[in-house]
Amino acid sequence: MKRGGVLFLAAVPLAVAATAYFLAPGGSRESPAKPPASTVEAGREHAKSRAEQELAADDAVIADLPAGLADPAKKELAQRLVASAEHSTLDWRSTYGSIDDPGDGQGYTAGIIGFCTGTHDLLMLVERYTRDHPGNGLAPYLPALRKVDGTDSHEGLDPGFTAAWQAEAKLPQFRAAQEEERDRVYFDPAVRLAKLDGLGTLGQFVYYDAMVHHGPDTDPDGFYGLRERAMRQADTPAEGGDEKAFLEVFLDVRRAAMKARRPAIDTSRVDTAQRRFLAAGNLDLATPLVWEMYGETFRVP
Repeated sequence: MKRGGVLFLAAVPLAVAATAYFLAPGGSRESPAKPPASTVEAGREHAKSRAEQELAADDAVIADLPAGLADPAKKELAQRLVASAEHSTLDWRSTYGSIDDPGDGQGYTAGIIGFCTGTHDLLMLVERYTRDHPGNGLAPYLPALRKVDGTDSHEGLDPGFTAAWQAEAKLPQFRAAQEEERDRVYFDPAVRLAKLDGLGTLGQFVYYDAMVHHGPDTDPDGFYGLRERAMRQADTPAEGGDEKAFLEVFLDVRRAAMKARRPAIDTSRVDTAQRRFLAAGNLDLATPLVWEMYGETFRVP
C-alpha cells in the first residue's frame, strides 16, 4: 500500500447527524457554509464503519445487487489490473514473494498488494499470520516491525527479513494469509461501499484501487478523505447523481492527491487505465480490456 499518513483501523458507529450530513442527497455540499471539521471526520468514520461492518440494512441493499467485482471472474480481473500497477505484471500470483524498498518513504513493500513496513498493513498481516501459525519464519521480526511501523526504517529487519519473507511466501498458508488480508482490509470494504454508493463494476474497481494506493484511512488523503472530497463536488448514483460524472470527479480528486504528494509520480493507473475504461463507457468492466501502465501495454482478452 503506497500512501502517507497513519493507518486508522477502528470502525466506530457514529451519530445520526453525521450520517445525514454525509449521505443525504444534496446534503451540506450545496450549503455555502463549510461544515465543521469534526462533522466531516465523523462522516468519513461512518462511511468506514459501513464499509467494514455488516449492518443489516446495508446487507439488505447489497443482497439485491449484482455480484459486480465480487464475481470470481471480475475479482480475478481486478487482481490482474492492480498487479499491472503494483508489479508491472498480470500474473499476480507470482508476486507473493516480491519485496523491495522503492525509496518512497514507506519502507519495504511486499506481497500481492504491496503491504508496507511503514504503513501498518504489513505488520497487521504478520501479526495475524503468527496468531494462526506460531513459530513461522517471520515471527522473530515482529518486534522490529512494530518498532519501524510508520517509518521507512529497516532497523532490526536487515539483513534477514527479505529472505525470510521470500521463504515464507513459498508456503500455501502464507499465500492464503496474504489473500485474506487483502480481502479483509481492501477488497471487501471497497466493493461493499461502492455498491452502497450505487456504483457498478468499474466504480467498484476504482474504489478498490484507490483503497490499495491511498490506504483505508479517514485522513484527508486516505481513501475516505478522497471520497468525501469527491462527494462535495458530485452526487453518487445512490444520491441520484450520474455514475460516470461522479467517477470522473473521483478520479480527478485522486489524481490531484497523488500529484500533491509526489509531483513526479506516474499516474498511469488513473490516466491510461481507469479513465480509459470510463471514457469508453465500460461501467461493467467488460473484457476485452487494453490499457497502458508506465508506458507498457497490457491486454486481457
